[in-house]
Amino acid sequence: MSDQTDTPVRPASLPEPPYYAVVFTSARTEDDPDGYRRTAEDLSRLVRAVPGFLGEDFAHSPGGLAISVAYFRDLAGIERWRDHPAHLAAKRRGRERWYERYAIHIARVEHAGGFARG
Repeated sequence: MSDQTDTPVRPASLPEPPYYAVVFTSARTEDDPDGYRRTAEDLSRLVRAVPGFLGEDFAHSPGGLAISVAYFRDLAGIERWRDHPAHLAAKRRGRERWYERYAIHIARVEHAGGFARG
C-alpha cells in the first residue's frame, strides 16, 4: 500500500493459515506523484487499525508495475477496509488520476512457509 523506498525489505510476519491475501497490482500514471505517495502512506497507516488486518507486503518494479499484498484474518476485515471512507476516496482518485490500470485478487491462504537467515 505504501510507496516508500526507505522501508526495510522483509516479508510480513503472519500467523498460521488460514487467512486471506488481497493482491493489488497496478500500473501508474505520471500524474501527481507526491499526492499518490502521501495517500499511500496514509492508507498504510489507516489499514493497520482495521480489525482483522494482519500485515502487508509491497514491491515496485523498475518498469512501473507495483504489487501490494494486504493480509486479513477474515473476509469481514477485507470488507471493512473496502468500505473505509479514506480508502473509498483514494480508489476514486486512483481511477481519476494515478492509475493506468489495476487488478485486485482475493485469495484464501491455506498454506504458508518461509525462511529467515540468522
